[in-house]
Amino acid sequence: MGRGRAYVDVMAEDGIGTSKVFYVHRGGIVTADSYFGVCRGGIIVPVAALLYLLLLFFGAYRKYRSGLRQSLYQYRNVLYLGLLIFLGFWILQSVINVIQFNSIGETVHSVTATARLLALLSLPIALLVSILVTASNVNLMRHEGRNWRNMLGAILGIFFCVCIVFPEVMEYYLQWHATSIDVHNMGGAALYITTFIENAIYMMTAYLECILIATIALSVKAARHIPAFDKDYILILGCQIGKDGSLTKLLQGRTDRAVEFAAMQKEKTGRDIVFVPSGGQGADEIMAEAAAVRNYLLAQGIPEEQILAEDQSVNTYENFRNSMALIREREGIAQAEPPADPAAAPKIAFSTTNYHVFRSGMFAFAQGIAAEGIGSPTKRYFWINAFVREFIAALVSEKKKHIVIIALLVLLTALMIIPLYVDFAM
Repeated sequence: MGRGRAYVDVMAEDGIGTSKVFYVHRGGIVTADSYFGVCRGGIIVPVAALLYLLLLFFGAYRKYRSGLRQSLYQYRNVLYLGLLIFLGFWILQSVINVIQFNSIGETVHSVTATARLLALLSLPIALLVSILVTASNVNLMRHEGRNWRNMLGAILGIFFCVCIVFPEVMEYYLQWHATSIDVHNMGGAALYITTFIENAIYMMTAYLECILIATIALSVKAARHIPAFDKDYILILGCQIGKDGSLTKLLQGRTDRAVEFAAMQKEKTGRDIVFVPSGGQGADEIMAEAAAVRNYLLAQGIPEEQILAEDQSVNTYENFRNSMALIREREGIAQAEPPADPAAAPKIAFSTTNYHVFRSGMFAFAQGIAAEGIGSPTKRYFWINAFVREFIAALVSEKKKHIVIIALLVLLTALMIIPLYVDFAM
């Protein structure tokens, strides 16, 4: 028999008959029931897919571990951790496909349904989080003012809910109300085009959710991290001071956390640390933020010689740049001179509010400053918007890689839809 399709009628001894369809493919491969139906050795397809996913997973894991060894404060770490979460879910589904293998066609259908399953599983969480985030953002606006930045959390929550619900609404409408588009014809193109649109949206949503989870995980990891007790300097990143020159609760928290770390280091190793309060004078401030922190440190009993104030910076990037210039000057290190022995270079920590640690570490890393952060507590409603800001920043920072990955996922979705169309149309 040559390549093609054949119908075979089988009659049992009791007179009950059945009809089966067989497809003969190139190389003499025969499948039953559908074009990509049951065939001997067909399990190699899901096994090969599983092995390929495992290869991608371990590649992403190596990149992630390499990034962490270099520095925790990199958005590439968010990218690779998000990929690990995303691939982990697909690997789990692939293992199920291998265990429950029936036919190649069903395996392909299962792959296309994986992203939809992940998105739908997250729908209740997304709805709950949207409600909680909106309430948190209302609280944030009450304290920090009304602007769109303070509603980022709610906007993102609504975005994810729409992305998850829209394909379901579209499918329902096309199934029961549409007249110009026929999605009931299993051999027609309309069904598979709409299926592609639905699954492409699910695929992108699932991927972005994994990147968001990775952002939260690394932000929390950075905030909870305790630097090694071998530091020579600790930068205190400035923020708004009171009208009378006193520290706001936010800035006092950062300063107290630095003092607490210095005490822990002294107790553990007997090693003193130099405090570097950093921050210039704003237009509505009566003195530089660094001067206000310096006064507070002196009141806490910190000796004058353990304080090195930097009072010119106006943002976090300059906090690190200007503070490092003072440290190099104090240590007698030329500005552009690389340390002869990296181990002998001044060891730096920095103290900021917990939700700000990861972003601050990014500014340090961008300038080649090996600094470890420590976070002070703050109101919980700050955290949610901080996560969203980091999520958006992570996407923008590695935008080319994210665009390539999303494009590949959309292409993969299209490639998975084509076999489904062939399976029914042939």
